Amino acid sequence: MWRAFCTGKEMENLIAVSSSYRIITALLFTVLSFVNCLPLEEDSVCTAEELARYNIIFTGKWSQASFPKQYPLYRPPAQWSSLLGAAHNSDYNMWKMNEFASNGMRDFAERGEPWALMKEIEAAGEKIQSIHGIFSAPAISTGTGQTTADLELHPRHPLVSIAVRIVPSPDWFVGIDSLNLCEKDHWKQKVSLDLFPYDAGTDSGFTFSSPNFATIPQDPVTEITSSTPSHPANSFYYPKLKKLPPIARVTMIKVKRGKLGFPLPQPNVTAIRNEIDDSVSETPLDCETSLWSSWGLCRGTCGHLGTKRRTRYIRLQPANNGIPCPELNEETECDPDNCV
Repeated sequence: MWRAFCTGKEMENLIAVSSSYRIITALLFTVLSFVNCLPLEEDSVCTAEELARYNIIFTGKWSQASFPKQYPLYRPPAQWSSLLGAAHNSDYNMWKMNEFASNGMRDFAERGEPWALMKEIEAAGEKIQSIHGIFSAPAISTGTGQTTADLELHPRHPLVSIAVRIVPSPDWFVGIDSLNLCEKDHWKQKVSLDLFPYDAGTDSGFTFSSPNFATIPQDPVTEITSSTPSHPANSFYYPKLKKLPPIARVTMIKVKRGKLGFPLPQPNVTAIRNEIDDSVSETPLDCETSLWSSWGLCRGTCGHLGTKRRTRYIRLQPANNGIPCPELNEETECDPDNCV
């Protein structure tokens, strides 16, 4: 028979190894617990078991009553480009606030040309498997109107992004960036959002009809507000408003499925129009005039008081019960000139 035994030195080594093991185990447990508490990516928590189909309704609210300043009436009149959208995950962004627009997004925002942007979306889908599908809706030939499209979402691709160009404009558009239509184990039935104008940061025009003037260096995408850009020439400059009225609205309604899994017939747009808030507000617009001209020559007979005049002109007509225009001519007495 034999008996295993440890010397004092060996026993100290065993105790040290055992203590190190306990420390490492405790650290590993702490790290794993922390990882479990970390928030997951927004689209990774979708556990819905089936594909979802939606009908998307885009409603233009760009009326002369809501946006009376420099409202384009001709060459071309106010209208909307075709709607372009993608169903994707968080690895892709069609556009993003405070980030630079891609070349494809620039072409779309400036000229309404979708081809380069579509190729970018397709390339992202092939390279990083971030895209489930692309969808589009026809253009709207007026500032107010509706257009629709169908889209499909996958539990691994539950985000929706869209863009619609404001026509005419330098590089202005409305859109949605990465809206999640999945709530854990189910899909949202209906989502409605008001839309406001964005500047793509690629053209420096201030008005709807500004000529092309490239922004060099390029600016990031920013939201246009009633006071930003802070320039009286800006077509959306309404400094008395706290915020602009919505220029458009988008509504997404989940398409119901029958017992066999086929989509049920959907009512047309006019039938659901009452469910969609497509009312437009009236924005008061005050009259704007130029500065006074200099005083004219004094008119009158020699030895008698004469009069002199100055004028100004209307730069912006009032609308929707805005402050009316003041007098454009002013006259005052003066001593006649050139009296011998």
